[in-house]
Amino acid sequence: MYDIIIRTANTRKFKEPVDIGINGGKIMEISPHIINSGRFEIDAREKFVTESFVNPHLHLCKVYTLMMMEEEALKDYHGKDMGKAMTAIDIASKVKEHYEESWILENVRKALNLAVRYGVTHIRGFADVDSKARLKGVNALIKAKEEFKDLLDLQVVAFPQDGVVKDPPAYELVREAMKMGADVVGGIPWIEFTEKDEQIHIEKMFAVAKEFDKDISMLVDDAGDSTLRTTEMLAVKTIEEGYEGRVLAHHARAMSMYQTPYFMKLAALLKKAQIGIVTDPHTGPLHAKIRELLTEGVVVILGQDDISDAYYPFGRNNMLEVAFLAAHLLWMTTSSDLETLYDMITVNGARAIGIKDFTMEEGHSANIVVLNEPNVLEAIRNHNEPLFVLNKGKIIKKPSST
Repeated sequence: MYDIIIRTANTRKFKEPVDIGINGGKIMEISPHIINSGRFEIDAREKFVTESFVNPHLHLCKVYTLMMMEEEALKDYHGKDMGKAMTAIDIASKVKEHYEESWILENVRKALNLAVRYGVTHIRGFADVDSKARLKGVNALIKAKEEFKDLLDLQVVAFPQDGVVKDPPAYELVREAMKMGADVVGGIPWIEFTEKDEQIHIEKMFAVAKEFDKDISMLVDDAGDSTLRTTEMLAVKTIEEGYEGRVLAHHARAMSMYQTPYFMKLAALLKKAQIGIVTDPHTGPLHAKIRELLTEGVVVILGQDDISDAYYPFGRNNMLEVAFLAAHLLWMTTSSDLETLYDMITVNGARAIGIKDFTMEEGHSANIVVLNEPNVLEAIRNHNEPLFVLNKGKIIKKPSST
């Protein structure tokens, strides 16, 4: 007897509906008809059943803080060519003067409950670590990680938003965050004032990552400035340190302004360094060269980025909604484009943040959503919440009438 059987499921891999048998948190059998019974059975009725969703980029300590500040940061970040992006970050950072672990945690809970509702079982959440925020955001996220551990996997990123040269205390605070239990070393080298300082920023964060044997997530070149080159710096350092496959780059919006010869060199470096790019085209007027990166074989994934903060007023932790927006902003509307977008919020997202055995195959972890639509097109078109959500073989969300 299986713990759970999902019957008559439409999947991306099989042409005909299949049954999926789950035991001990793993997918044990996928076949046209499972003879065994299950302790709990879901009749998918030929609805779409896939891997659950992954959000590799969410500024989780800032969710629902928009109402705590004026809209000047929002105006600057979304301004022409994102020329005032650094100014926007400086304005937005003022909210951290009022950080309190208690209200941050309440906001985080709200965002994580939305994740469960919309089938997101893996999140890389950023917490600012600097002389204003100190470790309050990290503390809140670590508590939330423990609180929600049976519902989703939260990777906590210690993120020096204000720089480590511009804000010297941040370096030791990031180290302290890793001692406390943070999972990933963050970075934002382009925020520094000079190329030398950008390089120092990257080197310091690599030093912390190597000290604690942690992966790295860095926000790079997030402004409309074609001279920004921190994506290249990050790739070169990754190769030098033998950290291939353990580094993720986010945004890289300046890439939209790069000339083709330089872009081609950068794409080759990213492939060599095994660095994926997280793009959030809905949160800023510019975005990385997504189609070109995909053509060159660079892993590209989608992130929510923000939920109702100084940079973006919307967001529901709904990755199907993010894919829906990306389909329009990137003009990825053919059937093959939609399949690529679906990969970007599921299997490739998991791969990029180091989640193993995520694909819906026998022997792999049962991280699964049962949607109310029959295929990828309808799933992205409607971007509704799933009927059922499974995390490691445990049903964490089901229809209220079931």
